[in-house]
Amino acid sequence: MRLLNTRPTEDALSLTAALEAMGHEVISAPLLSIEDVEGDLPDLADVYGLLATSANGLRAFAGKSDRRDLKVFAVGDATARTASAKGFDDVSTASGDVDALADLVKATCQPGNGILLHVAGSAVAGDLGGNLDAAGYKVQRLVLYKALVAGVLPDQVEKMLTAGDLDGVMLYSPRTAATFVALVQAAGLEKACATADVWCLSPAVANKARDLPWRRIHTSGRPEQEALLDLLAQMTSGEP
Repeated sequence: MRLLNTRPTEDALSLTAALEAMGHEVISAPLLSIEDVEGDLPDLADVYGLLATSANGLRAFAGKSDRRDLKVFAVGDATARTASAKGFDDVSTASGDVDALADLVKATCQPGNGILLHVAGSAVAGDLGGNLDAAGYKVQRLVLYKALVAGVLPDQVEKMLTAGDLDGVMLYSPRTAATFVALVQAAGLEKACATADVWCLSPAVANKARDLPWRRIHTSGRPEQEALLDLLAQMTSGEP
């Protein structure tokens, strides 16, 4: 299959490698670009751990601080792997969404342990801070990066959609899905999506993608790349 990888450049690499290993042809067209936010970190003396809802937040933090003794609570396995790769030794993963992350914190951390620093982007999904604040935890959100959306569809993607040469589109976040929908609509290519499937990391992503007339919408059973790729393998077994 010919699949469109819409992930930001650094995150796109592992997805492209995995898809190519499965025998698919991959076209990379990042719809979000990650830009670090300038500024110094706050005093970390009373910080017990980091709440990581994306790999981008961890990368940005690791670029500003050499502290690797802080416990990391990661939303998913890919984010946890990034934490380990950046040198953090004490890493736990919720293998899910922000609600699962809040549950992980409540199950493994006491409110009195110290401040939980949410290393985040300028836009966040869910209410992780509110959930944990209500349970007595001290949470501080630190914006370390911003995700900038693409202004137009890349020419290659427009041509492939027009020609019906795309078999599927991989969407990993509600914001990416909304961006893709808006750019397709702006280009007047809504009907072209009727010959392609969309592969969504979560129901929230699928809800944003539904504004286009896809051939089929596939939603991962859990918001992890491994689960989405397992679904892709199951649904495309035997296809060229």
